[in-house]
Parts: sequence; structure tokens; C-alpha cells
Amino acid sequence: MSELRFVRMGFGAEAVDYRVAWDEQRRVHAARFADEAPDTVILLEHPPVYTAGRRTADSERPLDGTPVIDVDRGGKITWHGPGQLVGYPIQKLPRPVDVVAHVRRLEEALIRTCAEFGLETTRVEGRSGVWVLGDPVEQRPALGGLSLDFDPRLTDDEFDPRLNGPEYAPSNAGQRREDRKIAAIGIRVAKGVTMHGFALNVNPDNKWFDKIIPCGIRDAGVASLANELGRDITIAEVLPVVERHLRDVLENADPKPRVVERTPA
Repeated sequence: MSELRFVRMGFGAEAVDYRVAWDEQRRVHAARFADEAPDTVILLEHPPVYTAGRRTADSERPLDGTPVIDVDRGGKITWHGPGQLVGYPIQKLPRPVDVVAHVRRLEEALIRTCAEFGLETTRVEGRSGVWVLGDPVEQRPALGGLSLDFDPRLTDDEFDPRLNGPEYAPSNAGQRREDRKIAAIGIRVAKGVTMHGFALNVNPDNKWFDKIIPCGIRDAGVASLANELGRDITIAEVLPVVERHLRDVLENADPKPRVVERTPA
């Protein structure tokens, strides 16, 4: 692929409003489609905001009516805010586009980033993003004093952790030793050019996730580099590492068009 351009749009006190960043994504997307700009990765922090992808169910939104911005990416509802590094890779891919391969490349760069800080992460089958694996189910502590055999999430598809106390909160998944997502990925491909991207939890207040059903997943939670490693880590430390691994993975990739299987006439 072509050489990547990185744009550091705003962090900390200069965090970028979500709608402002979305407008900038669309501007760069149009320029990339017209070959007036190179493949570009926009990196930034957002002020606190909830965004909902196209598959978000009403039951996954905040119960208290907190505003949510509906967006045109894939995936479901998530939170962005301070302490989270957000990246929007805007790249032209060969058609027909292999969306899954693009997601896997982003995951790989973030897995390498976490490893460089000393945290082992992985993928989870059927769930996009980057994950810290929990203990086997039989080794996890009981919830609310009950055996895991009685965990209501195992039998109730409509179980809502927001109504059942802090022991079920997504932000407490590490204490429960469950699988927990450290980086979410949601993208859109229009005219063969990607938009949206990833959000890596560096040192956010993960309690923001407790107002929603993050990514529509009820039986797992969220993680951050700082919490998992037990030490303070800043966006400034992580930023160059993410850039380096994105450059290595994306520039050295050989993306091929998705194979289209044709049924004999």
C-alpha cells in the first residue's frame, strides 16, 4: 500500500468534538477517493460522547436518555472520551473490498501495541476488536454470592447488567476475571475508501461504559492499558507506538480484492 500520512488532530485540552472530526473524515475521504490526498490516519481524543453504529438496538442505549450520536459505521454503541486514543484510517482499498481483512489489520497493529507495553491481548472469534482474555468460566469468582451455574446472563437473552448492580458492570469485568475489550473497531467503506476506525482504551474512566451495553455485548466488559498493567500510561506514550505499528502493518500489507464466488448458471 502507499505511504501513510498521520494527522494528530487534537488531544487533552484540545480534544476534538465528534461531529467536527466526522466532518474532517468526510473531507479527507472525498480527497482520497479523488486521489487528491494519500492514505491518511487521523488520531485524536474526543470529549465524552456516545456513538451508535447502524446495528445498535434501542435497549443498548443509555437508560437515562443521555444523548447518543447515530453514525454510519458498522458495529453497535460505544463511548469515546478522555484517556482513549481514537484512530480513523482513511485508505483506498482494491475492489471488491475485503472489509474483514481491513479490520484484522487494525487489530494486529493494536495487538502489537499492547504487547510492546507488556500486555498480552488477542482476538475473540465472532467479536471484532482487541481483547484481554479472562479466566476459564469454572475458575471465575461467583457473582453476587451465587454459583456461576446461576449466572442470569447465561439463560436470559434480555438480561440488562445496568439494572443488576455494580457486580455486573462492564467496567468491573477485570475483577470478575471475564473477557474484556481494550480496543473497539467499527468501520465503513464507501466508494472503496475506509472511514471510522478504532478506539484504544489507554487510561479512561471506564465507568462511562456502564451506562450502555458496550458493542451490544452483555457477557463481557471493557479494559484499559493502565488498569491491566497497574500503572499510569498516557496517550502521549502510546501515540508514537500506535503510529509505528499501524505504519508497519498497513504499509506492508498486500490487500487483495475479496474473492467473489460465482454460482454456475
